[in-house]
Amino acid sequence: MTQRADGFDLDHHGDLEVGHGLVDLAVNVRAGTPPAWLVEEIGASLTDLAAYPRQDAALAAVANRHHRDPSQLLLTAGAAEAFVLIARAFRPRHPVVVHPQFTEPEAALRSAGHLVDRVVLSPENGFVLDPRSVPADADLVVIGNPTNPTSVLHRADDLRELARPDRILVVDEAFMDAVPGEPESLLGASIPGLVVVRSLTKTWGLAGLRVGYLVAAPGLIEQLASVQPHWPVSTPALAAAIACSNERALGEAGQAAVELDRQRAHLLAGLTGTAGVSTYGVARGPFVLVRVEGAAVLRERLRERGFAVRRGDTFPGLGPDWLRIAVRPETITDGFLKVWQDLLG
Repeated sequence: MTQRADGFDLDHHGDLEVGHGLVDLAVNVRAGTPPAWLVEEIGASLTDLAAYPRQDAALAAVANRHHRDPSQLLLTAGAAEAFVLIARAFRPRHPVVVHPQFTEPEAALRSAGHLVDRVVLSPENGFVLDPRSVPADADLVVIGNPTNPTSVLHRADDLRELARPDRILVVDEAFMDAVPGEPESLLGASIPGLVVVRSLTKTWGLAGLRVGYLVAAPGLIEQLASVQPHWPVSTPALAAAIACSNERALGEAGQAAVELDRQRAHLLAGLTGTAGVSTYGVARGPFVLVRVEGAAVLRERLRERGFAVRRGDTFPGLGPDWLRIAVRPETITDGFLKVWQDLLG
């Protein structure tokens, strides 16, 4: 069932834009993934499917990666399940979601019966967070970093200012491993009430496997685990969590993040070199957000020419003149930019 709030389709995601024969610039999953070595690791786990999944080894691997205790981690069936658990485990009086951002957190909160308030960041200010814009009485705050769809990376110090003794602060870091060095991550921070959401979907191309995790204080993890069903993460997904946490994987992810910086700069140069196209803020994620008049018509014409991009008008805070475009290797981007520039003259 499509969930709408103030006219925004919160259940619309990039995968709905993709169709047969289209080059996918709508979904923010790294091209060419999952790599062969990861497919092999996942495939090797299939001989254990008769047994119920055991999480111990995966918890230990992810905890070791982030230098945390396993009691501070909860494995989930992707970030989407994490937001559902947050909506079910906590009973906030005044939940606030900072927009524009991934709509799943608000959709999950609304489905659980919460009345959600919004703080909408301004494009004219580069979609940069001002901590003072969040109501002081908000007892649950959700923000992405870097944020989907704006691609803006908020300062860790600004996020720390959002912390309160009586507040749950949820930071969605699903795209943080696409930023070289992860400079603004809060995973190593000791902040009361902090819940960090992570996903293996984007960098490793595992959207179909569903695997992610939450990092928080043990007491918060216990609350979240209490509303999670038994055996939520499959054996193949646990194998992926282990494989993506070792030194080889971290090295590959780090190199991919550096390559992404170059690929994004190439895409932006081509997009902003076209008259009538505007960008706001500093993009740091594996996608860019652009404003162009007549974006809805342009998106359909791009589909006719073989390219799928993400509409922006389903994100609170944006409208019909916004498009989100995934970063891809230069060869793919060049083909897209030729069509883009042809259509825009």
